[in-house]
Amino acid sequence: MAHKILITGASGLIGQKLTDELIKLRHSVVHFSRTLQQGKVKTFVWNIFSGEVDPTALEGVDTIIHLAGAGIADKRWTPSRKKEILESRTRSTQLLFETLKNNSNQVRSFISASAIGYYGFNEEKIFVETDGPGNDFLACVTQRWEAEADKINELGIRVVKIRIGIVLSKRGGALAKMAKPINYFVGSPLGTGKQMMSWIHLDDLCSIFSKAVDDAKIYGAYNAIAGWNTNAEVINALAKILNKPIWLPNVPAFALKMILGKMSEMVLNGSRVSSEKIKNTGFHFKFSKLEEALADLFN
Repeated sequence: MAHKILITGASGLIGQKLTDELIKLRHSVVHFSRTLQQGKVKTFVWNIFSGEVDPTALEGVDTIIHLAGAGIADKRWTPSRKKEILESRTRSTQLLFETLKNNSNQVRSFISASAIGYYGFNEEKIFVETDGPGNDFLACVTQRWEAEADKINELGIRVVKIRIGIVLSKRGGALAKMAKPINYFVGSPLGTGKQMMSWIHLDDLCSIFSKAVDDAKIYGAYNAIAGWNTNAEVINALAKILNKPIWLPNVPAFALKMILGKMSEMVLNGSRVSSEKIKNTGFHFKFSKLEEALADLFN
């Protein structure tokens, strides 16, 4: 069944790829954007901070995929940046809620990005969707983000929250940042190198969103994770694929803390996250082994 899908945050790494995949599947796609864009799909303007929104964007739409949010690792976590990271997620979701509540629409499904940062950092256990949230900055952001999405349930709309881990793509994101120093022969593991990285190939992530569009039995939170490896394992596997040596010692934790400040928490800590719930829906990962995922991206 073809759907008409409105995507927010479509200019990002996930949004661009997901738009292409949904169009290939013969869905109709439109975007919300801060400015009018000329491209393959029609865009409608919204501004989450001024509350500006074009409600005509909802015409014929039965599904919203909500990806909007300031990049977690794009800038140092100053107080103003932390506020932007939080409010870009909560206020955008609030604006969608108000727009749906106050305007006639046919929306039946609301699929929101979320993050495995919800659980906080703890490598002693494997997190499942029923586990409670952590108490660090990212966990608090994700908890409040999901709480706003859950309010859309009140409108009789199915809500799905996709808790995303580290997305593997050569076009951007964490993997591209890790590959750059390796290509210049200065790559090395971070901190102890033992911290777990829960990851997913971009193609598999888009397939999870696509399944959530089509399968009305999917609702609530789902972890979007194909596997996990230590930071050292990821760095060494990436170096092997790129045919580059790793000869430098690990980057010490204190240096990362000096450079990144509180944002160093993201790279010095990790977690293991279960994907059993999404697998139980019948979803099959195309890339469940790190070496296979990297080979697909770089060979």
